[in-house]
Amino acid sequence: MSYRNDSDSVELGECTRNPGYKDADGDGPAARDNISVSDSEEKRDSIGVKRLSDARDEYTQIKPYAGMPKEVLVLYSSKARYRVPREILFWLTVCCTLALVAVTIAVIALSPKCLSWWQASPVYQIYPRSFKDSDGDGVGDLKGIREKLDHFEYLNIKSIWISPFYRSPMKDFGYDVEDFRDIDPLFGTMKDFEDLLAAMHSKGLKLIMDFIPNHTSDLHRWFNLSRTRDPHYEDYYVWTDCKPDGPKPNNWVSIFGNSSWTYDEVRGQCYLHQFLKEQPDLNFRNPDVIKEMIDIIHFWLEKGVDGFRMDAVKHMLEAPHMRDEPQVDPNKPPELVTTEWDLHSDYTTSQVGLHDILREFRAQMDIYSQEPGRYRFMVTESYDYEEVYKTMMYYGSRLEKEGDFPFNFYLLDLPHNTSGVWAKHLVHLWMGNMPKGKWPNWVVGNHDRTRISSSAGRLYVRAINMLLLTLPGTATTYYGEEIGMENINVLKNNHASRDPQRSPLQWNADTNAGFNEKTNLTWLPLHPDYETVNVEAQMKDDGSVLAQYRFLNTLRQSELPLNRGWFCYVHADANVFSYIRELDGLKRAFLIVVNFGKESAVTDLSSVRELPDELKVLMSTTIANDGKVFPKSRIQTEVGEGLVIQYSTNTRFNPNHPEECYISEKACYLETIDILYKC
Repeated sequence: MSYRNDSDSVELGECTRNPGYKDADGDGPAARDNISVSDSEEKRDSIGVKRLSDARDEYTQIKPYAGMPKEVLVLYSSKARYRVPREILFWLTVCCTLALVAVTIAVIALSPKCLSWWQASPVYQIYPRSFKDSDGDGVGDLKGIREKLDHFEYLNIKSIWISPFYRSPMKDFGYDVEDFRDIDPLFGTMKDFEDLLAAMHSKGLKLIMDFIPNHTSDLHRWFNLSRTRDPHYEDYYVWTDCKPDGPKPNNWVSIFGNSSWTYDEVRGQCYLHQFLKEQPDLNFRNPDVIKEMIDIIHFWLEKGVDGFRMDAVKHMLEAPHMRDEPQVDPNKPPELVTTEWDLHSDYTTSQVGLHDILREFRAQMDIYSQEPGRYRFMVTESYDYEEVYKTMMYYGSRLEKEGDFPFNFYLLDLPHNTSGVWAKHLVHLWMGNMPKGKWPNWVVGNHDRTRISSSAGRLYVRAINMLLLTLPGTATTYYGEEIGMENINVLKNNHASRDPQRSPLQWNADTNAGFNEKTNLTWLPLHPDYETVNVEAQMKDDGSVLAQYRFLNTLRQSELPLNRGWFCYVHADANVFSYIRELDGLKRAFLIVVNFGKESAVTDLSSVRELPDELKVLMSTTIANDGKVFPKSRIQTEVGEGLVIQYSTNTRFNPNHPEECYISEKACYLETIDILYKC
């Protein structure tokens, strides 16, 4: 629109007309067109100003159209028919956003904590000498482990603990560390380690290292500086005065037998070693020693290690007074006190101040756990036998965190008395003493203990693996147990040697069982059964130990009742141990029935009203019984047979039997929207 304004007239261009416009009197453009030119000219001078005002009014009343000026749009947007819907939509959007935020906060607040990686998967222990040899020298190595990472993907295992591979003279197969920051050439190089760690992380696997804080090798630089009384390192180890041919400072004995004291000619004093004489104990009452060990933890965490297994932690501190320990048999002549079982280890284990050191280790690891998805795991090794309350202290307290759990070795005693009552006793020894809300752990084999197949017998291997993978908490599996490997015979006294349970892993029926494919060397002999008991053969057999281990592990990780639900005792007798795994709000539950006895058994669970009358076997260690249906009054099992029975019910067992049930962190399932929530 354009106009010209001078002293005599205002001329409106025709382009400013809106055909749809009607003025207040109902006149439109057509009526105005009928006015004669002369009439218009007569009125032009007298109403010039008014005509301009009309034009502006006309402008402000046009209908909205594409490309309209902002000023017109603003005028129209203030009208009720536009403003009210807009405000309704605005506040509706605000309300929806606030509701969404509130729901999100509620879901987060009510959701139980997600399981961490060390809770969701078994921990698989690799003894590196015996896992896989990549270079043909007869000894397993880091490259060999990397070659076999697919094995863990097949088993659905995410957490790998590797026994020591530090530089070492190997007096105690790597537990005598010469350099905590280097790899022993027997196992490879630091680059081999870094490549292995990167390959593991690329597959979603976590690496747990052995950490040995109690002692070093006598070839360690610190010990050599300490024995020459270097001012900084003089008190890095536990020294005391003694004479080379005189009596020892006290009656303390080594784990491996005989006195814990050895005279050092260079320093002219005795040093303490609770293990081999080549493994002098560090002095953790010296703050510099603690700082050194923390620096080593930092070194490996910076490399990207996901966790540590803290070795022999109960031995880290000794009583400073160094008095004789009381004898178990007071009448035994002192010269015959030569083993750890002859003494009450009151002054050499679990001393005041030990847990302060471990909590400091944990605090340092927590610094590296702040990165999302990179939690650093810590497990402690301390077998306190009947003094289980001491072991429970390694969980820490409600106010101060320590290990994620201590290793639980009580199931190692299963072969001592194969019965359902004994199995329940060993399980309850842990569950009945574990602090509320903590996470349990179960171990049935390691590098120092006889294999399951040899200690309990082949008949019970599958049943013990079923127990391991259906109990609550984290299972720990020693390499080879997933295929039922047995101890080997060695030339040494089998009772004194730890070699029988450390033979090479049996991968296939080829030369050297696939352990060494380049030469005919193996650092220990193979078991004669490797042609049939091996990974490759068992992968092809649906009823094998390996296939059943894989099925149970996958089931555990996929089923909420098994990975985080209630654990409830149901039955135990001379043969059978039975328990329930269930989750509040979830109709699906599992009954586990395992026969650890000496004869076949019929178990009557008719008194358990929460169970349906008929029970169908989801999986049996005797594959022919898969899918079999039992009345709950007559559940039949053979010797060494285990059953996983899945059933559906609306009635939970745990509310009616709270004294028989345990859970680490209670959660409920809401079926309508398929979520877990705190309850």
